[in-house]
Amino acid sequence: MIGKLTGKLDSSGDDWAMIDVGGVGYVVFCSGRTLSRLPLTGETTSVLIETHVREDHIHLYGFIDQGERDWYRLLSTVQGVGAKMALSILSTLGPEELLQAIAAQDKTSLTRASGVGPKIAGRIASELKEKAGGIALGNMAADLTGSISHVAAPAGGLSEDAISALVNLGYRRADAFGAVGKAVHELGKDAPVESLIRIGLRELSS
Repeated sequence: MIGKLTGKLDSSGDDWAMIDVGGVGYVVFCSGRTLSRLPLTGETTSVLIETHVREDHIHLYGFIDQGERDWYRLLSTVQGVGAKMALSILSTLGPEELLQAIAAQDKTSLTRASGVGPKIAGRIASELKEKAGGIALGNMAADLTGSISHVAAPAGGLSEDAISALVNLGYRRADAFGAVGKAVHELGKDAPVESLIRIGLRELSS
């Protein structure tokens, strides 16, 4: 089982990179995020690997950091989300955006990824809501894990009214959710909806 590859970047395409390790070229399928962070051809790089072994093939999937690999593994637990779709999601949404979309149950953001329809987006959002909080997100893990308590705070009541008001003003639900979450953290859960909207707007415009 291959867990990591370190070698020279030989070549790359839309969804793959070939890494030369001691004269052997390994074709690794990657998200757009990982591909964008690889060095120039001929330079040394290192990627974490998830190995898929099937009767008719062995595929390697590469990730630039632990956070992205953790999200790949988590996404792959959802029925209907295969390797290609998981990479598509990770190409469209970074780890922090994905966490925010799931916490906010923002299915629209998830459907931005190629191949993800409303049904799959709803399944991802509902099945991963409880699991996402414990995921390691690379260097951002401590900050994001520490913020999950108030990211999740806006559910229901006046907070939901404030989120809906911001969405009606044209903001994405995930962005509105995060802004109101910060407002709740600052003002308290019993703050008036008008105050939550005001602080939320301040956060969105900052």
